[in-house]
Amino acid sequence: MRRLHSKFTSTLIATSLILLTPVTHHTLAAPLPLNHDTALRIEPLNWWADMHHSQLQLMVYGKNIAKAKVSITADGVTLKGVETTENPNYLFINLDTQGAKAQTFRLIFDQDGEAQISVAYDLLKRDKGSAERLGFSNKDVIYLITPDRFANGDPGNDNHPDMIERADRSNPGGRHGGDIQGIINSLDYLADLGVTQLWINPLTENNQAEYSYHGYSVTDHYRIDPRFGSNQDYRQLALKAQEKGIGIIADVVVNHIGSNHWWMQDLPTNDWVNRPSSSLAKGKDNAKALTFTSHRRTTLQDPYSVDKDTQEFTDGWFVESMPDLNQRQPLLANYLIQNSIWWVEHGHLSGIREDTYSYSDKAFLVDWTQAIMAEYPHFNIVGEEWTGNPITISYWQKDKINKDGYRSALPSLMDFPLYETLLKALSEEEGWSEGLIRLYEFLANDVVYADPTQLVLFEGNHDTNRLYSLLGDNLALTKMALAYVLTSNRIPQIFYGSEILMQSPTKDRNDGITRSDFPGGWQDDAVSVFDNKGLSDDQASMLSFTRSLLNYRKQADFIHNGGLRHYVPQDGVYVQMRCAKQDCSDKARLMVVYNKNDKPVTLPLARYRDLLASASSARDVISGETIALGKTLTLNGQGITLLAIEETN
Repeated sequence: MRRLHSKFTSTLIATSLILLTPVTHHTLAAPLPLNHDTALRIEPLNWWADMHHSQLQLMVYGKNIAKAKVSITADGVTLKGVETTENPNYLFINLDTQGAKAQTFRLIFDQDGEAQISVAYDLLKRDKGSAERLGFSNKDVIYLITPDRFANGDPGNDNHPDMIERADRSNPGGRHGGDIQGIINSLDYLADLGVTQLWINPLTENNQAEYSYHGYSVTDHYRIDPRFGSNQDYRQLALKAQEKGIGIIADVVVNHIGSNHWWMQDLPTNDWVNRPSSSLAKGKDNAKALTFTSHRRTTLQDPYSVDKDTQEFTDGWFVESMPDLNQRQPLLANYLIQNSIWWVEHGHLSGIREDTYSYSDKAFLVDWTQAIMAEYPHFNIVGEEWTGNPITISYWQKDKINKDGYRSALPSLMDFPLYETLLKALSEEEGWSEGLIRLYEFLANDVVYADPTQLVLFEGNHDTNRLYSLLGDNLALTKMALAYVLTSNRIPQIFYGSEILMQSPTKDRNDGITRSDFPGGWQDDAVSVFDNKGLSDDQASMLSFTRSLLNYRKQADFIHNGGLRHYVPQDGVYVQMRCAKQDCSDKARLMVVYNKNDKPVTLPLARYRDLLASASSARDVISGETIALGKTLTLNGQGITLLAIEETN
């Protein structure tokens, strides 16, 4: 997510989560409305035994709770102390769970003149192998879903009495009713398509008055938005997806929250949110006093930048409806770290996509990433840093040695620079420095990355206009772009609907239309991808092409881990080779030919024999036909040719 152009109504509400005697504690239940005079809210909702992150800090919220004396009755769990803030309604309890077995123990709160409160808290047993879970990698194809717009599996949850905004499918910027059940119902389609990972835009509660469907204005960090389903539904999605060979990547936001977040009614500390110190204290209108982010991300790396410019970037709000969090606040920093780990463990996640990565505090980002990766050593996290400059991207990747001494822990980033270059290369006329030569020369920038193969390359996402539209509704060019993403030496990601040529305007941001409903995701849709109903010839062709290439890629280890070589484009033709070995000493396993010419082209093969060796034939990956590799190869007009080499010496 970068710039949002819609402002939200700022009606502040509070929701509550847990659990008081005599109420039974259900860690996965939907939040219950509680009377803050008699009830407490405790987060995280639960924890697990045998966690690397065994030092647990509970946030407790309740009227004057800071005055309470805290004790516990537990087997092996140690109360290390409590912390209070200037707000008497918050209490932070530090527990040591190292070596403790799974159990339900009790937290006891005694306040002078008040009845004792006893709260049950669960330390659950971890799922077998949880710490060794495998994150997404080059072997995967990530499929991005905007859940409100993908499939409506349960029309009964389109609206909810606790939620402000109601469903209105006629409004491009409104909620349309897609949900977790819709994704569960679609798993067979996704598995057949060849998808192996689902990146789903945020599913946590976004109880905003309008424009809440996108999920990036969280109002409750521990609750799935009930219009999407429940916390348990989310867990079931992951388990059912695993049965199909599909992992789940959560979209996480640590930079900001929604203006209706329950914190905003009663902030834990004065420095919990970045804002001018005088904005509320002096009774001024908060919106007028706010400082908004400059989006000038290079201020974090620029050796000549001044502190004021850096602070304006990191501490400024996106919009009035998105309060900017201050991750320098240690209690908040720990809360955010625990929350991310909680969702990984609860949700059986195989990855995190971190929104607006560089906007958060630099030191915190290292702590946050390291904590997650320490808990799950084989996990993966990809950060969003939206810039076309590979040097800026490279700054944030793990193992990059930066001149200022900053050492990131982030394994992966979204490859915006190569995405933007791909669009330019396919959109413009061929020339000395235009067209396909851009792609060839741009790959030389890989020298600035610690590991370019760990970047996530995409053909589009929820913040970009649709690929097919950006390429002038040209089917051949669209297939070329998708093939480039899927055969590159990157981790590939595609956007829902690209496989059937979903469209959008091309000028400026068009979020509501770009994230249109997936055809067939709603009952009685005239066009249904799931039922293969009503697709045009071009849509059917694109769907078949995508399915063939994704499923071929599944078993192509040399694409996942092998080498890449390419030849300087000539006369509108660009050739890449993929090999099993990094140095391509084993010769080519896949020949990828990009042809921008409208007319048939005869391509002499002598130039490519260093990697084709004596191979005399190949199999067309899409059609399955056997293609002779003689002196020449005929390219039948504009498009992509994918040749699996059958014989090499």
